[in-house]
Amino acid sequence: MSQYYRPQGFNLLPEVTKNLLIINGIFFLASIVLQNRFEIDLNDILGLHYWGAEKFRPYQFVTYMFLHGNFQHILFNMFALWMFGYAVENYWGGKRFLIYYLICGLGAAFTHYAIFFFESREALSAFDAFLLNPNEPALQSLIERFSVNSPAGLMKTRDFIETYNQKFAINQSDALSFANGFVQELRADYLNEPVVVGASGAVFGLLLAFGVLFPNAVIYIYFFLPLKAKYFVIIYGALELFSGIANSGMDNVAHFAHLGGMLFGFLLIRYWRKRPPDNYFYI
Repeated sequence: MSQYYRPQGFNLLPEVTKNLLIINGIFFLASIVLQNRFEIDLNDILGLHYWGAEKFRPYQFVTYMFLHGNFQHILFNMFALWMFGYAVENYWGGKRFLIYYLICGLGAAFTHYAIFFFESREALSAFDAFLLNPNEPALQSLIERFSVNSPAGLMKTRDFIETYNQKFAINQSDALSFANGFVQELRADYLNEPVVVGASGAVFGLLLAFGVLFPNAVIYIYFFLPLKAKYFVIIYGALELFSGIANSGMDNVAHFAHLGGMLFGFLLIRYWRKRPPDNYFYI
C-alpha cells in the first residue's frame, strides 16, 4: 500500500508534543495543589463523567485528556506521548498531529461510555423499576447490588438503613416514600461515580499511528526485548481487548477507551489516505 509523506524535518521535542507535555504537567500539579490546599477535586470537575450523569459537562470531553490519577499514571503516559509523538509529529507536522491526537482522545472517551451505556442498562432498569413501583424486595436488591463502593457511599447506605428500619416499624408507606428519595440519590451516584481521566486513549492512538507509519521500527520491551512496531501494536491491542472483556472488578483501567483511541486513529488514517492533500507526494 502506498503512503503519502511530506518532509517535516526532525526534532526530538517538536512543538505540539512539547506543549502537550507541559499542559499535562501543569494540570497534574494544579490537581495536587488544589486538592491539598483547598480540597478541590479537579479530576471530579474536569474529568469525564458519563453523559447521562448530573456531573457531566461537554467540555470534559477535552479536559479529561490532561488529567491523571497519580504520578505513575502521568509518567507512563507522558513517556509514551514523547516516545511515539515526536516521530509521528515529525512525519505529519504539528497541525495534523494535534488533530489526530485530539480525535483519538475524543474517540477513546466515546467508546468507553458507549460500552458503559450498554453495561448500565440492567442497573438503570432496576432503579427505574423501583422508582415506578416502590417495594421492599426491590429495595433490598438495589442496596445489595448498587450501593456506591466507597467509605462515603457505604456510610450513607448504613445511615439510610437505620432510618428506614425505624420508619418501616411505624409506617411502611412512609418508609418506602423515604426510600424513594434515597434510591434517586443512589441512581445519581451510580451514574456520577465513573470518571475517566488521562491521555491514554490519545496515546494509544499515537501508538497505532507509529505502527502504521513505521511498521518495521524496533521497540524494545522493558528496554531489553526487541519487537517490530507492527507486532507490538497488534499484541498490545489484543491484550487490551482481552482485558476489557475480562473486566476484572479490581481493574480500574479503561481498556475499551484505549481500544477506542486506536480504532478512531485507524479510521482517521484510512480517511486521510483516501483523501490526501495536494501538497503530499507518494512513496
